[in-house]
Amino acid sequence: MGRPTIADIAREAGVSKGAVSFALNGRPGVSEATRERILRVAEAMQWRPHSAARALGGARAGAVGLVLARPARTLGVEPFFGQLLSGLQAVLSANQVALQLLVVESTEAEIEVHRRWASEHRVDGFVLVDLQVRDPRIAVLEELGVPSVVLGGPGRHGRLPSVWADDREAMLSIVDYLAALGHRRIAHLAGLPAFQHTQRRIRALRDSARRHGLEAVSVPTDFSDAEGAAATRALLARPERPTAIVYDSDVMAVAGLGVAAEMGVSVPGGLSVVSFDDSVLTRIVHPALTALSRDTFALGEQVARSLLALIDDPSAAEDLRTPTPRLTVRESTGRPLGTVG
Repeated sequence: MGRPTIADIAREAGVSKGAVSFALNGRPGVSEATRERILRVAEAMQWRPHSAARALGGARAGAVGLVLARPARTLGVEPFFGQLLSGLQAVLSANQVALQLLVVESTEAEIEVHRRWASEHRVDGFVLVDLQVRDPRIAVLEELGVPSVVLGGPGRHGRLPSVWADDREAMLSIVDYLAALGHRRIAHLAGLPAFQHTQRRIRALRDSARRHGLEAVSVPTDFSDAEGAAATRALLARPERPTAIVYDSDVMAVAGLGVAAEMGVSVPGGLSVVSFDDSVLTRIVHPALTALSRDTFALGEQVARSLLALIDDPSAAEDLRTPTPRLTVRESTGRPLGTVG
């Protein structure tokens, strides 16, 4: 049996469809006894209002949407997104709001989902992640008029408000630290080149390397352990291999640590390793990884609070800068061989 309709309820309760509509919407026009009978029938039939009909009546969907255009295989092992989703869900659940999540394979597919969910009134707002260079999703969400908050910045997100941290400042702190240790050849295993935060980190490394007189190279990846391992292997096979590698994710950093052991390169004696995230993975490997630390759970909470505020009051739109991740030094970094401390 399909979704019960108002007509089904009217037939079962022996009343008109108009009476059912009055009763279900709490409007006058039926007696209390009739209203109670209709509500009992609706409950017995497990009737729920259609989302589009609710929207036409001004009701909220009670959900927000997050569509991720990344390979599902890499998301399954990425601690950052696990913590982010947990933070989002903590605030949303406390406010009786659901998180509607879908993983797709392309930006085009993501845009199609945004359009469909908006037209069907599935969600009251969207969270947008992985801000892209010349991001086509911004104009679409502005056109749809659904409250939306971007995780990322600063800037380049149209009229949409954002919650962001300074990736450039974070990368500069890593390079300053490695330069102070005496490293002169630094590699960066970056994320997807279409992402704005990837480009900011690449530019920050290039600018800081020029200032310190270092050799530096950035290698784009898909954030996966497989590409992280392959790129590390290629870098360590070079005649003039880097003495330090900065990874854009913990999963890649742990994979790189394994490759270094496989190739007989000691960490940190022969290679210093730094990760751009700081999940539990960085602390359970040996040696423990130097990493940029931030409270990703709290970041998710803040994004949820910003979106709920925007849904309640569209004039509440504002960009919010969160604390820059701080460098936590552990056993995976040290002076390169041959330097004098």
